[in-house]
Amino acid sequence: MNARTRSPADAAPAGTRTGPAGRDLREVRRSGPDGVGGSPPRPDGTLKVRGEFAYSSDLWHEDMLWGTTLRSPHPRANILSVDVSGALAVPGVAAVLTHESVPGSKYYGLEIPDQPVLAIDRIRHHGEPVALVAADHPETARRAAKRIAVAYEVLDPIVTEEQCLAPERYGYVHEPHEYRARAHGNICHEQRLVSGLGVTDEVRAMADVVVTGSYEVGMQDQAFLGPESGLAVPAEDGGVDLHVATQWLHVDRRQMAPVLGLPEERIRLALAGVGGAFGGREDLSMQIHACLLALRTGRPVKMVYSRDESFFGHVHRHPARMRYEHGATRDGRLVYSDARIVLDGGAYASSSPSVVGNAASLGNGPYVIPHVRMHALALYSNNPPCGAMRGFGAVQAAFGYESQLDRLAAALSMDPVELRRLNAVRQGDRMPTGQEIDAPAPVAELLRRVAAMPLPPAPDPGGPEPDRRQLPGALSNTSHGEGVVRGVGYSAGIKNVGFSEGFDDHSTARVRLEVAGGEPVALVHTAMAEVGQGGVTVHAQIARTELGVEQVTVQPADTGIGSAGSTSASRQTYMTGGAVKLAAEAVRHELIERGRRRHGWTGRDLTLAGGRVVSASAGPLADLADLIGDEPVEAVREYRHRPTFPFDRETGQGDGHVQYTFCANRAVVDVDVELGLVRVVELAAVQDVGRAINPLAVVGQIQGGCTQALGLAVMEEILLRDGTVRNASFTDYLVPTVLDTPPIPVELLELPDPHAPYGLRGVGEASTVSATPAVVAAIRNATGLALNRIPVRPEHLTTERPGAP
Repeated sequence: MNARTRSPADAAPAGTRTGPAGRDLREVRRSGPDGVGGSPPRPDGTLKVRGEFAYSSDLWHEDMLWGTTLRSPHPRANILSVDVSGALAVPGVAAVLTHESVPGSKYYGLEIPDQPVLAIDRIRHHGEPVALVAADHPETARRAAKRIAVAYEVLDPIVTEEQCLAPERYGYVHEPHEYRARAHGNICHEQRLVSGLGVTDEVRAMADVVVTGSYEVGMQDQAFLGPESGLAVPAEDGGVDLHVATQWLHVDRRQMAPVLGLPEERIRLALAGVGGAFGGREDLSMQIHACLLALRTGRPVKMVYSRDESFFGHVHRHPARMRYEHGATRDGRLVYSDARIVLDGGAYASSSPSVVGNAASLGNGPYVIPHVRMHALALYSNNPPCGAMRGFGAVQAAFGYESQLDRLAAALSMDPVELRRLNAVRQGDRMPTGQEIDAPAPVAELLRRVAAMPLPPAPDPGGPEPDRRQLPGALSNTSHGEGVVRGVGYSAGIKNVGFSEGFDDHSTARVRLEVAGGEPVALVHTAMAEVGQGGVTVHAQIARTELGVEQVTVQPADTGIGSAGSTSASRQTYMTGGAVKLAAEAVRHELIERGRRRHGWTGRDLTLAGGRVVSASAGPLADLADLIGDEPVEAVREYRHRPTFPFDRETGQGDGHVQYTFCANRAVVDVDVELGLVRVVELAAVQDVGRAINPLAVVGQIQGGCTQALGLAVMEEILLRDGTVRNASFTDYLVPTVLDTPPIPVELLELPDPHAPYGLRGVGEASTVSATPAVVAAIRNATGLALNRIPVRPEHLTTERPGAP
């Protein structure tokens, strides 16, 4: 693993504190190798590497039934009839449910309740759930589902932007009387933004150079390895207990309660082992279905999606069509940006309104642009539903604005890195939304550092035949190096952290300090979903740092405590970590006050370290185990970040975001220009992380984000034909493997954000935003092609090549 961590005082604005010199001395003293700033082993790491970790698909109950879902083969249709008699006649079948079996509301939704639990009278996307079956064996359930007879009137699907925006001609995905908040026509949500003078003839006249471009982003899947799964167990109180792999326990329950016709307190969710998420588990999948079957049969019901069903069981990244126009002066100063971003939201809203807000507010990148006009919108269509995925609206926009910066650099005969550095935002600048960037924004420094990193060795044309594993196509024996050209590309990106636009974002934590086996032990309980990001490790680090103990137990997440919010938006270390910090500080304060009452301590320099109460002036005062005795100390605290506000719908103005995070990338590629094959040789990243709570985990997050971005750049796309998914398998939907993933050297800057716990920044998404444009820029550099669509495919590199047939 290539990683360097720096706290560069020379990169910080005057007065900005960086590195240990800027930290509270008591904090540094409490932080041991397994506390904040260290990289202790993950508690789940060994089990996962050995294949011994229990995921949700491994759940088991002696008396359980197996549930399965019948899904529509059509993207758009009217349902004429559903006959379940054939399924009920299959031996071993315990229940068959349709929409008529739903006891409460027939609709649910993450932001807008527009999605039916089971299709009622129409189909809006390929794979829409129509009926459920519970049986004593999974194969029995599947065979029974095939015997459900559904009569469809198949309709022409509404799948293109042109069709969606002409409902009078092509129809409505949702009939007008069904529209919920913020929807009109086939437009799910739209956000306009105007800053400066907007874009007028007068503004355009200020620019010496103008570049325009149209760009397209395909539909990417989260491609998590653990399929949707869970176990619902009916309870004696008439409620239900659900063990499930999810990203947000409490919002799952909030959506489930009206459908099940139960109060929330009688629906208890516990987090099961999660095999990845990346946004795809933020919406409901099998949660309601399993509970409906369990409550109907009175027996536990397990549901596990197959791989192909998983492609239909969760939302995907929004495909996008974008048009940008940028104007600049001859010396490279940006004058204006005029942009339109159209996102395909698919059949249901999911989180499309929030994705639109991000695309609009972040859609001009980490650059100072005096005059901006932006129109972002999400459309309803009969394509698969789209929602949250790592990067959340910022990924699509970054491909557009970074491609534009490269075009502008070429038009100005200017170095693309220098053009970006010249226009980069810094602390004190304002975003196009009018929001001041009131924390370090070292974009120019990130770009300088990534450009200064050593380049990988170039191929030697006169040397021996290269190792074929290092060539495009690798061991497929397609290239021997004769048509291979190297390219280098750069990019920068911006992403928000946390929930935005006035959302009441908060997280709750309970911390308890007790004595076990003669030693002080901290117990940490939150509802945070551990989806592989390492939050359980971080929570233990925070407890060790604040309480001065080594033994920490992080209890399983469930709805027995207040919400931790979603494991998304790069927010959990900031938000739930902040809650754990607050609760631990309260426990520490109570213990010190107990010591004051018992022993008459008067010093103001007391803290906990090494299992003792310590005075900076007098040294150790008491062992924690003795002070705690048989009276444990417990505190529950709720953490909220500073308030945000909705963007004005017409102007886009408002302090909509909590925090911004920035990353810069450099990609080096080898392209066989004759065969259209690409090998990414290296994908370097430099990111400001505020403070690295766990440096090894931070580097892992950045490298993971880069890898997912590489996939979007050159291979990952859900292929549709008239709304029908054509590649619902890992045979045909390709993701980067270890053989596709290059070395990813990472350099960390630690410029603390004064508004965040420990000065940290969320780190999980920024590299996913910025790395894709760098890869495509490198391919452009090697080929000279425009490449306005991602993922870049071999046919794009051969058919677009000058002189190609």
